[in-house]
Formats: sequence, structure tokens, C-alpha cells
Amino acid sequence: MLKTYTYPRYEYRRPPELDEARGRPVRRVPLVVVGAGPVGLAAALDGAQRGLPVLVLDEDNTVSIGSRGVCYAKRALEIFDRIGRGVASPGSEPALGQRIVDKGVTWNVGRTFHGEQEVFSFDLLPEAGHRRPGMVNLQQYWLEQYLVEAVERASAIELRWQNKVTHVTPSGTGAELQVETPDGPYTLQCDWLVVADGARSPIRRQLGLDIEGKVFQDRFLIADIVLERELFPAARTERRFWFEPTFFGGQSALLHREADNVWRVDFQLGWDVDPEEEKKPEKVIPRVRAALDGQGFADVSFELEWASVYAFQCRRMTHFRHGRVLFVGDAAHQVSPFGARGANSGVQDTDNLMWKLALVHAGQASEALLDTYDSERTEAADENILNSTRATDFMTPKTRASKLFRQAVLGLAKETPCGRALVNSGRLSVPTIHRDSPLSTPDAEPFGGWMVPGAPADDAPWPQQQGGADGGTQGGWLLDRLGDGFVLMLFSDAPSDSERAAIDRLAAAPVPVRTLVVAPTGPAAERYDARPGTCYLMRPDQIVAARWRTLDEAAVLRALDRAIGREPGREPARAATAATASTAAQAAAATAAG
Repeated sequence: MLKTYTYPRYEYRRPPELDEARGRPVRRVPLVVVGAGPVGLAAALDGAQRGLPVLVLDEDNTVSIGSRGVCYAKRALEIFDRIGRGVASPGSEPALGQRIVDKGVTWNVGRTFHGEQEVFSFDLLPEAGHRRPGMVNLQQYWLEQYLVEAVERASAIELRWQNKVTHVTPSGTGAELQVETPDGPYTLQCDWLVVADGARSPIRRQLGLDIEGKVFQDRFLIADIVLERELFPAARTERRFWFEPTFFGGQSALLHREADNVWRVDFQLGWDVDPEEEKKPEKVIPRVRAALDGQGFADVSFELEWASVYAFQCRRMTHFRHGRVLFVGDAAHQVSPFGARGANSGVQDTDNLMWKLALVHAGQASEALLDTYDSERTEAADENILNSTRATDFMTPKTRASKLFRQAVLGLAKETPCGRALVNSGRLSVPTIHRDSPLSTPDAEPFGGWMVPGAPADDAPWPQQQGGADGGTQGGWLLDRLGDGFVLMLFSDAPSDSERAAIDRLAAAPVPVRTLVVAPTGPAAERYDARPGTCYLMRPDQIVAARWRTLDEAAVLRALDRAIGREPGREPARAATAATASTAAQAAAATAAG
């Protein structure tokens, strides 16, 4: 039992399949998600928001035990903003993304020490004018609780607790599931199966699918402690990491803050230790006491809330798509905890997958589009594994040469900037830029900046103005206005007649493109290297698909075809005539000034 959190117990409800008459056809549903962790619940919310009825199955009846994953990066927070908008409770509590930020601990600054001397620091968000911080720390059980509450408000999602999937039989049209419950087993069929059942993934194992990589022979102790008072003001919260700390005989230690004045302390223990012995309070408490004393907090008392010892692996499946069975999160890939790339990457998996799945299910794209989920997210997994492996090799050197290299780098870091750049205490999670994605249209004109095709959209303040489309004061943030469909961002004070005609036709295309008119000056224009007339085609996961210096309707349609995986030579996405599309476009286009 934790001092700062009371675990919910979610109600088991008898599935209707158990009471259906014998001989009736097996019930079939469009989409089943297995696993009600952060990644599975994010997939369910995203799918439901895109019009997919979702059935979520989980074998447990509560949220994660222990704080587990605690760091959620800016990109994941922006995804939570988007998938939570459709299930917000008007006038009661903040939307999902804001709940996470309000409850969690915001930080942007990390400091790294060698012994007692600081050798390196970083700022995750050196540029002002972003809605979300570089990182928010929040215990995983809080995140899961907020996601469950959002799911419970979504009429298109059914969440079944204590429903354990015991066997999966894939087919060319979906999958058949055997499910065990407290009242007995039942059979269910689905068109699509999203597997989010964790690192040990029983479904992956049952299907005999490979997962390859590196197992690191080291163990780490996590201790969550509740302090009697603040160590320093919340506004100055920072992550502290030590190589060879003076207060601990291991190779590294980490201290950072969570919600409810809980603090996480990590200690590198080495491989040849007894995990059960090391997490006993009589072993953990003296280590924590020494760490606090070593930082000048000898007068601060604490209570031990939770402790765990873990080892880790960096590995992934060869493919994340297996016909109509799709793997996400830890079921598909695993990394070390250094860099907060686990849950953050898993949420980005679902962000990439669900819009593609919705288009395929609706018949607006071929199943081949789902192959790009596999190619884009295996690319991201490889990038995360590479960064995670490099950090781990630096933090836990196993050879004489690697130990000498680390000592040389840490010594050099005390004197020179080039040495500091080599210090690796975990490169923190950033989204992958899919530069070579088959869905992206290469630039035909010169652009500056980092908003290249394949990059996730950068947020920017939306200017305040009177008399907007809603008749009141506008404001807020660019990403909120992008939404979750295909969007053409047109940087213009006022679109010309020819541009408006093109906007009208694009809005009525078989796969509609909504136009968002953005001021050609200001933070958004600067971040997108825009001038009057510049336009960007954004994917439904808010990734850049293409960009041009002027609006060319035919080029937009070609880029749209490419972004939905339409084969060359197939019938392109035709725009409607301006006369039939004007009403839809008027509702779709939004204008900002200033």
C-alpha cells in the first residue's frame, strides 16, 4: 500500500458472449486492443476518435503497481492533448493532456556530475513559446488512471477488466481470440488486433514471433521516497545524475522528482547481486539516507514508498505488422530506461498507427498503408535502441577500454565544451524524423529550419484577435487547431480567389483536406520558414507530408495520394468542383491575423 496513492479496483462485468445461445455465430468486432496500459489505452482513445469502435481487453483490474515509467516528453504530451479532446468533460476537469501536466512535475533542466563536480547540463526547451514543457514526471499509475477515466467517457470504447486473452489465431481477414474470465472462457473475432500486452507479450510468444537484441548484464535499484519537505522549489525542479557518486559505491545514481512530493532515486548495483535482497528496506534506506546526506539534506527525513530492482534489454521485433495483427509499445520493442524512450515511443507508435488503420478500415486506403507503420516505427525503434545502447555502454562500461574512455571523457568535460558533448547519461526522448518515409513528398524548393517532410509539427502560439470565426477572441495553440485529419496549412493574411477555390475543392476530396489559414508573420511562420503563400500538408498524426512555396492544388493532391499510400498509376484523389464544395470549405478554413 502506497502512502500517496490508493489503487482503484475496476469492476469486472460478465461478457455477453458467455450468455449467447450455442450455435450462434461468434461475435465479430472491428478492433480489439489487448492491454490497458498507457500504450493500449492511447490506441483505444485514438481509434475511437477516428470513428473506430474499440474493445479493450486486460487481464488485471487495476493500474500499474509502482511508479514504473515516470517521464513523459513533450511529443507524448502533445499526443495526449489531441486524443483527449474528444472525451473532455466540459466545465468540470481539464482535458487529458492538461491533467497530466497539472498533476505531474515539469522540468527542462538536467545536471550531470562526476563525483561532486558538475560536468554537464542541458535544457530540453531553450526556446520560449511552446505549450508543453520538455518533460513531465508523473507516476505511471496516475497516467493510467487518467487514461482509464478518459476511456470510460468514450462511448465507442468498451473496456473489459479480468478478460485474459489465452490464444490468438490470425487469419487473412482478422483474428480469432480465446478469452478467459472469472465466469469462464469465450471466443471473439475481430477485423484488426492491436497487441499492447507488454514486454513479455504472451501473444507474441504464442505466435512464435521473434524479438532480437542485447541483454545488459547490470541491475539497478529504484526507490520511491516521500520527503517531509521540499528539497528545492518546484519551479526549480531538475534531474540530477551522478557518475561515481561520493555517497554510493556504484557506478551511477539518479535523483528526480515525481508528483505528491515523491522522489525517485536510482542506484546502479552491478550484475552479481541478489535482486530480492537488494530491495529490502534495510538495504534500501541506508543508501537513500547517504544520497540525501551527500547533497546537503541531512535534516530531511523520508519514508520509503516503493522499491524494485530491474535489469533491461534493448531489442525489437523484426516486423511490427503481421497481417492484421499489429504490435505496439513494449510488445514490439524494448529499450533501457535511460532517456525515457519506452512509454514515449509506445505512444508515438499508436499515433502513427491509428490514423492509417482508420483509413484502411473505412476503405479509403489499401492495407499496404499499414506497411508504413511497420517501416516508420521500426526506424524509430532502431533510433531509440541505438541511443539507449550508447547511453548504457557509457554508463556501464564493461571493458577496460570503455572504462578508460569514460574516465577520459569525464575528465575532459570538466575543462572543455567538446568533452561535455560526449558525456552520455541518457539522451532524452525526442521524436524520430522520418526523412525517407515513402509517405513524404521531397521538397522541390529550398526551405530552412527543421520542419522537413517527415518531421512532427512544431507547436506555436495562436495569436489573439477579435472577431474570429467563433465570433470571439481567438488564441491558444497551433497544434490544437491542426486537429487529427489531413490539413493544409496556408500562410496568408487573406487567401486569393483562386486559393479559395482550391481550398473548397480540397475540402470535398474523397479523403478531405481541411485548410488552416495561418498568419504569415509571427512564431508559427518563423518555425515553419514561411512567407506569404507557403503551405504545408500535414498528416493526421501531425507530421509534415509535403510543403511548397505556393498553393498548387494538383501538387497537393499528388502529395495526398502519396501520404495515404496510393500506388503510382492508380486513380488519384479527385477534388470536387468549387460549386459543390464551397460550404464544406467555409467551415474548414480558419483565419488568423497578426
